[in-house]
Amino acid sequence: MTATSYTAAGPSAPPTQTPTPITKAERSLAPDIARGGMLLFIALANIPTHLWGRDFDAYGHIAGLSGADHIGLFLEQLIVAERSRPMFAVLYGFGMAVMASRMFARGLEAKDVRKVLRRRSWWLVAFGLIHATFLFFGDILALYGATGLVALFFLHLSTPALKRWLLWSSVYSLVIGVPVMSFFYVGTGGGPPIPDDWHPYLGQLAFGPLGSISAMVAMVLLGSFIPLILAGILLQRSGWLDHPEEHLGRLKRVFLSGMAVNVASSMPVALIGLGAWEPSKGMHQFAIALTLLGGMYAGIGYICGFALLAHRLRGHGRRGVPGALAAVGERSLTCYLLQSIIMAPLLTAWGFGLGEDMGYLAAYGFAFGTWLVTVAVAVALDKAGKRGPFEVLLRRLTYGPKRA
Repeated sequence: MTATSYTAAGPSAPPTQTPTPITKAERSLAPDIARGGMLLFIALANIPTHLWGRDFDAYGHIAGLSGADHIGLFLEQLIVAERSRPMFAVLYGFGMAVMASRMFARGLEAKDVRKVLRRRSWWLVAFGLIHATFLFFGDILALYGATGLVALFFLHLSTPALKRWLLWSSVYSLVIGVPVMSFFYVGTGGGPPIPDDWHPYLGQLAFGPLGSISAMVAMVLLGSFIPLILAGILLQRSGWLDHPEEHLGRLKRVFLSGMAVNVASSMPVALIGLGAWEPSKGMHQFAIALTLLGGMYAGIGYICGFALLAHRLRGHGRRGVPGALAAVGERSLTCYLLQSIIMAPLLTAWGFGLGEDMGYLAAYGFAFGTWLVTVAVAVALDKAGKRGPFEVLLRRLTYGPKRA
């Protein structure tokens, strides 16, 4: 399959530089529900970074936890930890493929499609650096924007070629990426290493962009997200998410096997979080590597599970709970940034400081409440017929004010 094979309109279709925004009727329910659910995972995974005022143990967890906090951490490590980023990467690749296919269908050549997506990726990097500097040093937008620049090479390739690259990039990630990442993850916890005599927000302003740039370079060199983005492109081409009713057997197999891998690969780190296992540093590094590796497949499994949920709830359309999740998914950039806009000023030491001495169970409750706020905002925007403000801004920057 070459770039021209995406051109559904045929050679007589006049090239159009800017595709119109996807209407609600054109949107597939499954990807939007998956993005909405993914953002809950992101809120739960990110909130410990905003906590402060307590020491950390040898495994990067808050020291002196209550029994309830240990249980909360066990569940988060078992189900959520290192699963949201793979989900984000797969859905990011899916979204890139959707944009590319729509532009190809309007007669654009591969170089023009890459130009548009390159501009969008650079703006995501800019969004991420601003986010990391002023609110949250653990930003992921810049990482995916940078990886998206690399992924542009793959968009025009045939499906067999993509599958070969998926295989080789997965091997590279297994041999190089996962071991290196697990080495640097051991014993890390909390926020950036801000000197004691610095004002907390000065540390945020200094270490936020530094950490983001370092993470971008590392992720590109390690290729950690490349196989996941390729998987997302292949998912778009396969139609699994757009037409789950045609692929129920495959979706169920990947979902069930993904959940089995999810539990098996994350159980060691979950037991550490529970306080039931205190491994050596080497075994801790192995446990992290195992959950990183398993999380790549588990993330795909979760997405297939959301596709099955969308199929089961298809009769409800975009109403009720599926409609609320889809509203968040349609505005995933806005809702992601809104999480930091809420949590960082309220919890951090440079803000109102509510995260001081907070345990994991309370933090996860706060994260869930924050996610519910984003759901309410997304539903309100949806009822008003408005897109998310950051989606509008990104589109305007990508295509220009007259085409936004």
